[in-house]
Amino acid sequence: MLTFQRFTLGALQTNAYVLIDASRTRAAVIDPGTPDAALLRRLEGLKVEAILLTHAHFDHIGGVDDLRRRFGCPVYLHALEKDWLGDPVKNGSARWTDVTGPIAAGVPDVYFEDGQKLELLGETFEVLHTPGHSPGSVGLLCGDLLFAGDALFRRSVGRTDLPGGNADALARSIREKLYVLPDGVIVLPGHGPETTIGEEKRENPYVRA
Repeated sequence: MLTFQRFTLGALQTNAYVLIDASRTRAAVIDPGTPDAALLRRLEGLKVEAILLTHAHFDHIGGVDDLRRRFGCPVYLHALEKDWLGDPVKNGSARWTDVTGPIAAGVPDVYFEDGQKLELLGETFEVLHTPGHSPGSVGLLCGDLLFAGDALFRRSVGRTDLPGGNADALARSIREKLYVLPDGVIVLPGHGPETTIGEEKRENPYVRA
């Protein structure tokens, strides 16, 4: 059975997730926002199969190159943001100089596609393209776990006032890609506490089911 551990990183309190397979020998990392000693210690002795990025804003990518150098693992990102890793203007690090220096990581190795099924850690992950917060935002669905990035939060949604954001697209993504999932699916967002699809359909004031 897949297990996960959340690490809250950086000035914007971004949730990074370490996923570990049933044999406790393999791992993947979702959204390593900054280099972090505790996260690296958790990965010691494990084979890291992938770095999975829900999108390429600076607070989700700051630890990418550190992990890729250490573990030699591929980086996955949607092609609509393929240039963002290496461009501080596009990933926002050039704008938020009060919380970060410029971030320029290497290019992605693999590009997500909507509906794609990834076999990692002995599990199947389905890629859900959820544009709105950013053009290449994706959610990653594994069983009853949804790693939602910055699309859907507990009682909130991702901001859409950054370059490439679109409020109508985000609402459509949430209704058509996320709210159609079973109510019991656990939403593990890019910031803040977990929730469920059912809770957000009932209680989220920003996007009604």
